[in-house]
Amino acid sequence: MAPQEKENDIASVEKNYDLMVAAGFRNGAVILCIAEVLSAEELSKIQHLGERGEFIDGKLTAGWHARKVKNNMQMRGSDVLQEMTAAVMAALKRNELFQMAARPKTIRAPLLSRYDAGMSYGTHTDNAVMTGQSQPMRTDLSMTIFLSSPDSYEGGELVIESTQGEQAFKLDAGAMVLYPSSTLHRVETVSSGSRFVAVSWVQSLVRSPEQREMLFDLDTARRTLFQQQGKTATFDLLTKTQSNLMRMWTEI
Repeated sequence: MAPQEKENDIASVEKNYDLMVAAGFRNGAVILCIAEVLSAEELSKIQHLGERGEFIDGKLTAGWHARKVKNNMQMRGSDVLQEMTAAVMAALKRNELFQMAARPKTIRAPLLSRYDAGMSYGTHTDNAVMTGQSQPMRTDLSMTIFLSSPDSYEGGELVIESTQGEQAFKLDAGAMVLYPSSTLHRVETVSSGSRFVAVSWVQSLVRSPEQREMLFDLDTARRTLFQQQGKTATFDLLTKTQSNLMRMWTEI
């Protein structure tokens, strides 16, 4: 990676850090808001592809208890869906902030969901283990990537419950909310317009959210130090410590 690209990555981490603090990253809830996960070009491409896709009843992909409260539409498997999911997966792979926070081992192929007026998804928790793709995976983190402008629909907030109470999220198109799969959450009723999102799940290399938070803080500190002072003995010591913690905590 070129020096300028590395500086841009560090700047991106610093730019989003205040968002993460506000969202609850440092209060044990590990709810992160990450801006501009999708570029303007990727977002435009996905939105246009979404107009060509065929949507089916979202209950078909829900667990037996979630079916009772799930009322949305999901894009049927097709070449269009594969092209859209490939674009989302590429964006996740290159997003340094997401990689630092999630430490992904497995990312489930995203579902493309649409909520028209009157649709919602009642309170539920995601399945602990998901099957149906290459192999079963444990769900440590859930994510919602917003694909519609918040001004294009009314309602439709993602509401996540935590020990700090309920938090509602309705972000700009291209932005992401990353949150623990263990939480109760819901999507409020859309009263007008259409809410279009990509949703997915992560099995992390580091199961413990507390350990992931410590690794994230350490990684943020060493990247900031590198930007300010370059490759110093202190930077090398922090990098050694982070690497050794990953050796202790990683589940391969």
